[in-house]
Amino acid sequence: MSPEQNPTPVVPIAEPRSGRLTAAAALAALEGLALVAGGVYVLVLGLTGDPDNRQQAVTGGITLIVLALLPLLAARGLLLRRGWSRGPAVITQIMALPVAYNLLQADSIAIPGGIALAVIAIAALVLLVNPATTRALGIRGPGGAEEPK
Repeated sequence: MSPEQNPTPVVPIAEPRSGRLTAAAALAALEGLALVAGGVYVLVLGLTGDPDNRQQAVTGGITLIVLALLPLLAARGLLLRRGWSRGPAVITQIMALPVAYNLLQADSIAIPGGIALAVIAIAALVLLVNPATTRALGIRGPGGAEEPK
C-alpha cells in the first residue's frame, strides 16, 4: 500500500500538565499520605499500647487508612488528567476544613496542625476551581459549553 492509501494518523502533541494541576495533585497526595500515617499510628498504638478501648482504636486506625484512598485516588486522577478526579479532590478539601477548625479549637500542639491543614485545604480548593485546571481536565461548563479562556 502506498502512504496515500494508508496515511499515518496525526496525533496531537499533548500539552504539558499545568503547574496548578500538579500542585493540586501534590496537595491531595500529601493529605492522603497524612491520613495513612495517622491511621497507621492509631492502629499500632491501639494494638501495642494500652488504649481505653482497643476495638475503637483499631477501628479508628483502619477507618483513617481507608479514608486515605479518596485523596490518593483523586491525586492519581489529577496527575493523569481525568475529569472525574476533581470531584473527590474538592470533597476531600471541604471535609478537611471542619477538621482544621476543630484542631484550631484545641489547646495543644494540634493548633499548628490545624493551621497547616486549613492552608493546604484552601490552597488546594483555589487550585482545583481555577479555570486553567478545569480546562486541563477537559471539564466543560454547564450545558457542555466551553469555558472562556
